[in-house]
Amino acid sequence: MLDHVTFGVSDMERSKAFYDRALRPLGIERLYAEGTTGAGYGVGRKAFFWIGTRDKPQTGAHVAFACPDRATVDAFHAAALAAGGTDHGQPGLRPHYHANYYGAFVLDPDGHNIEAVCHLPAG
Repeated sequence: MLDHVTFGVSDMERSKAFYDRALRPLGIERLYAEGTTGAGYGVGRKAFFWIGTRDKPQTGAHVAFACPDRATVDAFHAAALAAGGTDHGQPGLRPHYHANYYGAFVLDPDGHNIEAVCHLPAG
């Protein structure tokens, strides 16, 4: 079982501003902040997604957040773009994964591929 994921970021304040807005539609909030070096996001008291300052952020990383419905995927995509993300795949079906795979992709300010996905049929 996966406990948490950490992404390296180059600008902590910019990244916190991005993730504060982009993850809000998913019900994920910033729970912890470690000054200018890190922040933890999650639900309740459990942080499972972390960002930390790195001299050379790693790019090419991908994380997918599960959503309860397609409207939440759409809301994530809109919020992430409004927060300064770059579109990397409009919300929509990805039938090459499976018939009900509905996802959206955004690159964060450091180029990490952030996805929101719903595996349930529409309705």
